[in-house]
Amino acid sequence: MGFFSKKIDKKIASYQQELIETHYREVDNMYRQIRGWRHDYRNHIQTMKAYAASENWDAIKRYLDLLDDDLTTVDTVIKTGNPMTDAILNSKISLANSRNIKVIADAHIPVKLKSSEIDLCCIIGNLFDNAIEASMKLPEEQRLIRVYMDMKNTQLYISFTNFTAGKKMKKEGNLFRSTKGEGHGFGLVRIDAIVERLEGYISRNSEDGAFTTEILLPQV
Repeated sequence: MGFFSKKIDKKIASYQQELIETHYREVDNMYRQIRGWRHDYRNHIQTMKAYAASENWDAIKRYLDLLDDDLTTVDTVIKTGNPMTDAILNSKISLANSRNIKVIADAHIPVKLKSSEIDLCCIIGNLFDNAIEASMKLPEEQRLIRVYMDMKNTQLYISFTNFTAGKKMKKEGNLFRSTKGEGHGFGLVRIDAIVERLEGYISRNSEDGAFTTEILLPQV
């Protein structure tokens, strides 16, 4: 039993590291896009000056529309008050949008968190990845993820809801059965381990058409 437990712990640790590296690559990609756009800023100005000099107003309008679309793809859509949470949420929202998944997010963290950024990264990243995976099984017009984060007294409240293919998921022990595979299972185990270590609370609820995870993390 001890050997088996060590093997499981090793796999979970390996998956955790892979998960963190994946999230940071996504964040780095987002900020590379921002830096690239800033680098091209002078060229954009010169181009519009040339159009203005020739009084080609239609060309300026088309160019501004293109710049607006380009900027929208890298714009920060969520500002929670916590930089790491902003980075992870905006990275995942960008990923979801690229897959035609609508995200409605309302997140506020007005205080310094007791939870480590790595713990929060693992929790939010896993929750978002699971929601994106489930959403991809739906027609594009039905894909929707709702995210809510806020302080409730001295606890950080996190809620993720996504629509599913209409089937109620089967619960096995404390977890719901997944069709994703081994890594997904370790992700759920990791979330539970973090919540337990931080003496928090987690609830998963599968109703027809929707799956919700709620987490409370003490911050005192």
